[in-house]
Amino acid sequence: MRKISTKRFAGWPLSFLLCASILFAPFASTPVQAAEADKETKITLLGTSDIHGRFMPWDYALDGPNPTGSMTQLYTIVKKVRAENPNTILLDAGDMIQDNSAELFNDQPQSPMMVAMNEMKYDAWVMGNHEFNFGLDVLEKISSQFNGQPLVGNIFKENGDRYMPAYTIIEKDGIKVGVIGMNTPMITEFEKGTDHLDGIIVKDPVEETKKAIAELKGKVDVMVGLMHMGLDNENGNPGTGVTDIANANPELAAIFAGHMHTLIESQTVNGVLISEPNKYGSHISRIDLTFEKDGDKVVLKSKEAQALAVKAADGTYEVSDPALEETLHPFHEFARADANIEVAELKGTNLVPADEIKGIPAVQIQETPLSDFFTEVMLHYSDADVVAHQIDNDKAKLDVGPIKKKDIAFNYQYTFGEVTVYEVTGRDLMDYMEWSAGYFNSTRPGDVTVSFDPKRRASKYSTDDFFGGVTYEIDLTKPYGSRITNLKYSDGSVVKEDDTLKLGMNAYRMEALIAKGGAMEGRKFKQLWSSKDASAFGEIQGTIRNLSIAYLKDVMKGVYEPKIQHNWKITGVDLTAPERADVVELVNDGIMSVPTTEDGKYTNIASINILDAVTQEEIDTLSAKAGVSAAQFAGVKTKGAFYQQLNKARKSSGNGEGATTPTPEKPTTPTVPKPTPTPGTSKPGKPSTPSTGKPGTVIKGKQAKVTAAYLNVRAGASSKAKVVAAVPKGTVLEVISTDKYGWVKVKLDGRVAFVYGKYVSILK
Repeated sequence: MRKISTKRFAGWPLSFLLCASILFAPFASTPVQAAEADKETKITLLGTSDIHGRFMPWDYALDGPNPTGSMTQLYTIVKKVRAENPNTILLDAGDMIQDNSAELFNDQPQSPMMVAMNEMKYDAWVMGNHEFNFGLDVLEKISSQFNGQPLVGNIFKENGDRYMPAYTIIEKDGIKVGVIGMNTPMITEFEKGTDHLDGIIVKDPVEETKKAIAELKGKVDVMVGLMHMGLDNENGNPGTGVTDIANANPELAAIFAGHMHTLIESQTVNGVLISEPNKYGSHISRIDLTFEKDGDKVVLKSKEAQALAVKAADGTYEVSDPALEETLHPFHEFARADANIEVAELKGTNLVPADEIKGIPAVQIQETPLSDFFTEVMLHYSDADVVAHQIDNDKAKLDVGPIKKKDIAFNYQYTFGEVTVYEVTGRDLMDYMEWSAGYFNSTRPGDVTVSFDPKRRASKYSTDDFFGGVTYEIDLTKPYGSRITNLKYSDGSVVKEDDTLKLGMNAYRMEALIAKGGAMEGRKFKQLWSSKDASAFGEIQGTIRNLSIAYLKDVMKGVYEPKIQHNWKITGVDLTAPERADVVELVNDGIMSVPTTEDGKYTNIASINILDAVTQEEIDTLSAKAGVSAAQFAGVKTKGAFYQQLNKARKSSGNGEGATTPTPEKPTTPTVPKPTPTPGTSKPGKPSTPSTGKPGTVIKGKQAKVTAAYLNVRAGASSKAKVVAAVPKGTVLEVISTDKYGWVKVKLDGRVAFVYGKYVSILK
């Protein structure tokens, strides 16, 4: 206990000494408390993964802002965590340098991804499968720019040495953390047919983790994994998921996972804590390890994981760090300039029609000039009989006018997709096509929309493939495995099972098809040619993106006018039922919606059926959205009859005027209006009326001025109705009428809508 010398205060009043003793009293126990506190130390681990070139909040394929995730936004989060806990370690689990135009900088002096990682002071970075997309010389050039420690413990040189270290030791506040890095062994499949892995050997990450742990024992206080692998085994291959690593290596306290583009906040396998931060810089995983010091020993007392999101619960996005943005600005401008190079002029018609029904992407359910274009390019350069490709972007769009490089990249999003030609049989082609048709749900009588299989819809990559060089139909009334009908070559001859033909497609898709569980599991095919062969177009110019650009410039001479090829169509869904037109209008006006997954992430997972029995719950819900009384639909039996009557009722009341098929809008910088109080649903007996005008009266010719900071304009007279716009204070609206519940019917941009009377003033 600290002593206060009374001799030092001799002659001072007793009252002062008493006060002094009180003031110093709290400090008497401080050494004890400090000793207790000194026993505990918290180390915070932050992990990113699969950022794929998002160094700035910008989509370079589209050349537009994208605030959903980036290095500059993650840096803001990292700074906050470091301010909270200086004992913070920053790690990345791979796939950093590919996509979003990051590959533009492979032959430049610096990579923006390395500049960003160094500014953010990453401690370690494990190589992902996409780090090897460009060959070892490019990887070595870029990784040499990294100031932290690059890792990949299961890849070896041919002489037996590790290609990069398997682990690094990072010390914080006297606690030594061993970080072990492994890559998915699936890279041997992903890079098959290339020379990207020449000179190295890929080994089992489960066994190599064991070896790294053995080397670290006695040197560190705790060990964590930094693994470019998902939670589960990929394509059923053992040792390709971190679950297998955790089960075999319980010595690990935690694992940062990656590769599968999945958000896993916190999961424990065999006592090992696992976290994965999704993709594209949208999240950062945080693992807190709390240690207790007991003499010379350090014991892990507790551990917990969470995910820190760039997008907050209220819909706002994390601020992009301005200093890092400034540092990265030259790279930003370089990528934008490249994206805006004009390569051709599109004439005649847009390559993708507007979606007929909101939530059902036209590009996935019908033949479009865009899919025909990529077919045309692949057939021209590959000399294949049949080609197959995918469009990974539901929002694909290319309108009449200039075609820029960014337009090709936006519409064909797999950066390194190529054309590889295989020798296959007609039976092989049929099996592949049947697998692809499994992307769609089977239909039944009364289905008026095509829908997607929920599992296939949620796949990391699109599995809805389009085929050229053949004509065919997909009959969704038939069972899985027998949906492809009227399959013929372009010359009209029938495709036979024993035919031998040349099939051009992406090698990555072929590897998935012949892998365990694939549609052509175990089959082997002779590879005849690849657009990426050195004897063909090479690694970079052989991509479908660059072949498309070359085709437009060299073959089409800078002008492209599409011709519909009529290669395929979907049958087995009723597109002529009268009720379908009502469904289209109700969905597009926000009264109905196509079925989605529970989290709303994946749309159109079930068809809309007009023959099913309608429930009272659906009648009540949709009636409220439409702003009409549900009582008038008593006795309606089927959904189709209800949809027709509902649409008619809302139009009669004026709530459906101006219904139109949506036209895709060009992306803009997201803006978040200031919060505005939303009125509750008014109840009869407690009307809230506008400031002028009697309830329930028509007052055409009047105008209403918005008095709130921002006011929601809705499709119906209900606080639950769809918000069609948000207008700022001072906006003047044309008034049609008011109702007894306080709603004002107005016209906005020629469309009938509703605002709550409390927040407007009727002008005289």
